Amino acid sequence: MCGIVGYIGHREAYPVIIKGLKRLEYRGYDSAGVVLYDGNDLKLSKTKGKVSDLEARAQEEISLTGTIGIGHTRWATHGVPNDVNSHPHFSNSGNLVIVHNGIIENYEPLKKELISRGYTFKSDTDTEVLVNLIEDVKKKDNLKLGKAVQIALNQVVGAYAIAVFDRERPNEIVAARLGSPLAIGIGKDEFFVASDASPFIEYTSNAIYLEDEEMAVIRLHKPMKIRKIKDDSLVDPYVQELQMNLEQIEKNGYDHFMLKEIYEQPAVIKDTYRGRLHANEGLIKMAGIEDNLQKFLNADRILIVACGTSWHAGLVAEYIFEEFTRIPVEVEYASEFRYRNPIINANDVVIAISQSGETADTLAAIKLAKEHGAFVFGVCNVVGSSISRETHAGAYTHAGPEIGVASTKAFTTQITVLTLIALRLASAKGTLSNSAYHRYLQELEIMPEKVAEALEVNDKVQAIAEIYKDAPNCLYLGRGYNFPVALEGALKLKEISYIHAEGYPAAEMKHGPIALIDEQMPVVVIAQKQEHYDKIVSNIQEIKSRSGKIIAVVTSGDTQVRELADHVIEIPSTVDALSPLLTTIPLQLLSYHIAVMRGCNVDQPRNLAKSVTVE
Repeated sequence: MCGIVGYIGHREAYPVIIKGLKRLEYRGYDSAGVVLYDGNDLKLSKTKGKVSDLEARAQEEISLTGTIGIGHTRWATHGVPNDVNSHPHFSNSGNLVIVHNGIIENYEPLKKELISRGYTFKSDTDTEVLVNLIEDVKKKDNLKLGKAVQIALNQVVGAYAIAVFDRERPNEIVAARLGSPLAIGIGKDEFFVASDASPFIEYTSNAIYLEDEEMAVIRLHKPMKIRKIKDDSLVDPYVQELQMNLEQIEKNGYDHFMLKEIYEQPAVIKDTYRGRLHANEGLIKMAGIEDNLQKFLNADRILIVACGTSWHAGLVAEYIFEEFTRIPVEVEYASEFRYRNPIINANDVVIAISQSGETADTLAAIKLAKEHGAFVFGVCNVVGSSISRETHAGAYTHAGPEIGVASTKAFTTQITVLTLIALRLASAKGTLSNSAYHRYLQELEIMPEKVAEALEVNDKVQAIAEIYKDAPNCLYLGRGYNFPVALEGALKLKEISYIHAEGYPAAEMKHGPIALIDEQMPVVVIAQKQEHYDKIVSNIQEIKSRSGKIIAVVTSGDTQVRELADHVIEIPSTVDALSPLLTTIPLQLLSYHIAVMRGCNVDQPRNLAKSVTVE
């Protein structure tokens, strides 16, 4: 949520910042702003709306020169979205300026104390409180900016990623983080600050990711210093070489990032198992598993914690792990897990799933699990992310940057990684027959080709979308492995088209949802010709008898469901456990086309953020 971009160096800062803010739009926001320092004055422009609105206003309001600047896209927490509450925010003196992601939970008592000291406030934000707190500390003891930031942050409760500039120290920016990501790009005689590396990938491939409770004093022509906020101890910075490239964060001819990412799935599934899956040899090699194999084999149970689409991937994994390994699995919403005093034992393995690796609730769940002595394994996509650093071990999905807010390739690559883990454990435990084990390996290896074949239904799905684009509601039904896919399909439709949709186990339809079915209700049914096929056919007949409109996702060559359904989408056959990698494809395309036809902002749906880094 929110996005920070800062620059200090030899270039004009404004183009770097604006381009960077556009690359962070996927994070979700409702307003944007920029401040530039030209050597004499600080020049501010900010507005409710999009970065394009900021561009138009800035060109009218301010001179765009200056080699130092910070910018921000805000997702409202304290204070409604408007021009005044937009970032950046100045201190009362006008010397300090700040951008901030996160929430300062104790901002009200801090604000009251500052008001008693004569400070005034223009906005309703917690951020304006923070910048004035820094100023108050700085003035009181005549401190340098870095020290003032450190002391002030020791007084706040909450989460933050900040970048602060002081006109009295015009060659430095101070950055700090706690619970919200912040990266520093290191170029030749220049530095970049951003919420992730995408704003500066074209300028440098070297980056430092600040850890929680760390701050950096970034100075031109001087070594950068990173310190612990709590005890002021120096930290040796770890410079990483970035894995992404510019092409990965561009649309490459697609109308939307979401569509591009849907079509990338054959390639990224292969990237995810590349070097790990050796089907001909009957082997799976994953360092994070091999190094901790006994932790998994001795586990009393596996707890999976995640949010949103990652939670749905975890539900698929529950079916896979329990069938393949016979280890009990529980899947928890991370946001509930952290607050309900859960029972966690030292013999539990906790698998935390997150595309971004920065999800606040999942990070909190990880810390809780570690406090109880559990072994924590992370599954995430972003190299160097907080979850990858906080967990004991883990596996990356290698999906590449996912820019569209609605996750697509993250879902399928997460399932791929989790399937690999389950198969490796099953091999070690001997809980799968040799023939079944080898069949799964071979089927997973050819899955990219089958996903590519499933994508060929695009034109048919587009025609179905035209018929149902104005439906007010939609029901998704699935059984077994495809119940979580029904949930995911409904989520996709809700997220980007704003049509109310619900996913259910097909057998649960009789326990309530059947009351909603009439001739106006489209029902998407995942009807693969696998286990429980006859049961799902019976469910379809029940819908048909009540005049519901049936959109069926079937195995290629199916004839029985074809006779009952209003629309049939055929996809290749596969083994039951791997079917979610295929059945999700037409549901992603359906939500995409409906959203486009309804004129929705597919990549940046309203009120949503790609990475939920605050509670």
